Amino acid sequence: MTRFWWVSQNETFKEEATGGFMWSPKTNKDGRKSAYYDFMTQIRRGDIIFSFVDTRIKAVGVALGSAYESQKPQAFGSKGSNWSPIGWRVDVDYLRLDTNFQPSEFMDQIGPLLPVKYSPLGMNGRGAQAYLFSISNELGNLLLTLTQAPELKIESVDLSEITFNEEEQTLLSDKSLSETVKATLVQARRGQGLFRRRVHLVEIGCRVTQVTAEKLLVASHIKPWKVSSNEERMSGNNGLFLSPHVDALFDKGFITFSTSGDMLVSPQLDKDVLERWKIDPKKSVGKFNEEQKYFLDFHNREKFKAS
Repeated sequence: MTRFWWVSQNETFKEEATGGFMWSPKTNKDGRKSAYYDFMTQIRRGDIIFSFVDTRIKAVGVALGSAYESQKPQAFGSKGSNWSPIGWRVDVDYLRLDTNFQPSEFMDQIGPLLPVKYSPLGMNGRGAQAYLFSISNELGNLLLTLTQAPELKIESVDLSEITFNEEEQTLLSDKSLSETVKATLVQARRGQGLFRRRVHLVEIGCRVTQVTAEKLLVASHIKPWKVSSNEERMSGNNGLFLSPHVDALFDKGFITFSTSGDMLVSPQLDKDVLERWKIDPKKSVGKFNEEQKYFLDFHNREKFKAS
């Protein structure tokens, strides 16, 4: 039976959502057990998870499996410096919500359904200072309705129905990877599946054309799939949503972006291309987060045709 969970991710939402996981220590900093961490071990494949960040539910996800022991993610950096280095990790497929839903505005409906013990919210609508909470099916279904969340399910991909290129064939020959992981990585190479959804948690639309219609955009790797680790291949921070013609320029190294948001144009690009495509190279595309800067640095050094 599907269960519902509420995770408060004020500190680590960006890292967890773009990386596709939840992580908690096993105990409090004094070594004592905590129900808010023990809940991690009760999650099962297919459970629904609501991500609560800065007073709002920003994403909803589906658990891809049960909790397993894992080191504290390097992506956290200095966050949670007092957390133990070994904790619980659950892999999650997150989906961005476009409703900007704030639970405190619906306490007349939510309040009566909150658990008496270990509640994620006070009756004033303020979030509790803890990580993970179990919520009832009644509250979970109400939140699905109020957030206008789409139907959530775990994708299955039949590898026998896909034609693979040489790079993908090499991946498929790796006996250390499960069929599910192989399918997920192939989808990532093609800008689909989990990778695409993780990019959408970071990027709203094309930074160059301002197009936000997701179906018209390409989920493009910043550091190419071929030279990325499997973890980098799936990171939402290693991706940009780009209009197809912008993606062509970026993928071929004719343009790139500085970490502060300036467009850099290769001298090898025909001078009339940007003008014909109405691309203003002097217009800032906006700043990038720290993880994106890491991948952009690689693109600037290895892909950009600087001379």
